[in-house]
Amino acid sequence: MERKKVLGLSFGRKMGNTDVMIKAALMECEKAGCEVKFIHVDDLDIRPCTGCISCVVGMISGRGKGGCPVKDDFHILDEALMECDALIAGSPTYVLSPTGRFKTVCDRIGPSHDITFRKAAYEEGIAAGRNKEDLPDERTFKKRVGALLSVGGAMTKNWLAFMLPTMYEITMSMGIDVVDMHEYHGAMAHEHVLGNDEQMERMRRMGAHIAEALAADTEKERIKWRGEEEGVCPVCHCDMLSISKNRTFAECPVCGIEGNIEIIDGKITVTFSEEQQKRSRLRWDGKLEHSTEIKTKAAGPGQIPDLKERKAVYTGYAE
Repeated sequence: MERKKVLGLSFGRKMGNTDVMIKAALMECEKAGCEVKFIHVDDLDIRPCTGCISCVVGMISGRGKGGCPVKDDFHILDEALMECDALIAGSPTYVLSPTGRFKTVCDRIGPSHDITFRKAAYEEGIAAGRNKEDLPDERTFKKRVGALLSVGGAMTKNWLAFMLPTMYEITMSMGIDVVDMHEYHGAMAHEHVLGNDEQMERMRRMGAHIAEALAADTEKERIKWRGEEEGVCPVCHCDMLSISKNRTFAECPVCGIEGNIEIIDGKITVTFSEEQQKRSRLRWDGKLEHSTEIKTKAAGPGQIPDLKERKAVYTGYAE
């Protein structure tokens, strides 16, 4: 039987905390019989998304398969993502959030790898008799699991506040089921994570969790949450909440779902219905809701006849 492939992506410094922690998890996956690959993302030339939307327009129109016109090293990362069965991604904290390179990669994955866009384009292409080589990569549709690692020097955990919620961007479009995540804060108290046995052991457990998910016999067991903190949201397991403008419900900013707030025994409790959980943007229904919105609501070109003249007023201004 072909070995499961686990990809580790580090957005930290070479042999820094993030690098070493991800490698520790990968070593555990390898012990379990998985094939592993590690990429230090800063070694690649990955340029910012230009916002041209040709990836999505190509798929919607049936003329493309989600490719990007920017010529750089993204294809290396793309192939690694396509061939993997599991992803372990980690980033250090830069001003409450993951690194700029992390966000750049997420922007490039973005809608071009959204499984609902790709699935529709693929099925429509097959129905039209087109060659598979001209359609979105069918490896897109295999089920994957993932784990997220957030690393921060701050002793106070809330200085990493936007880390894990933001890190879901790297798994969201492809529908990777996150089964574990970990936040290492207070890293400044140690010269290196190699001097922190507790954190290294936690990463070995993360690797074991990924291997367990890959070996699962049932779908329920495959996607089972293996993280060691539950989180307030039952889907993404993050603790971040936003409050509705009318102050009547809470919302998970990662999943985009509504929950009811109660105070029980002096503790804040948020309950998310099964219906709301199903429409999380981490799940198929939530993604389909969004891609359908784009397909049916986005304004196409040519609707403002004098747009060129209107732009002329601003062209070159204060440059």
